[in-house]
Amino acid sequence: VQLQASGGGLVQAGGSLKISCAASRRTFSNNGMGWFRQAPGKEREFVAAISWRGGSTHYADSVKGRFTISRDNAKNTVYLQMDSLKPEDTAVYYCAAARSSYGSSILADYNYWGQGTLVTVSS
Repeated sequence: VQLQASGGGLVQAGGSLKISCAASRRTFSNNGMGWFRQAPGKEREFVAAISWRGGSTHYADSVKGRFTISRDNAKNTVYLQMDSLKPEDTAVYYCAAARSSYGSSILADYNYWGQGTLVTVSS
């Protein structure tokens, strides 16, 4: 079971970045997927989630209208497009596979986690 996040980096405030998470087929199959983030000194928090077929998505209020989660099941990959980035979006971003086919905002609903990718937004 593997989740490999990539695409993080340094971007200026107002800019955009797209991060990806490649999963093994066993991890991805029939699983809802989510993105969480953890800033220094803070707890890990929910960012976005998507259902197995991609028909249902939901977002944290702090990113709604700026971030878009999507998935390509043929490539076993989930994406997070981040636009209008703010310095407070700076964090390590983690992808995770849910226990069910539905995306969830609850951390405990996820049983597989990637290693994280660092996103830094400069002011």
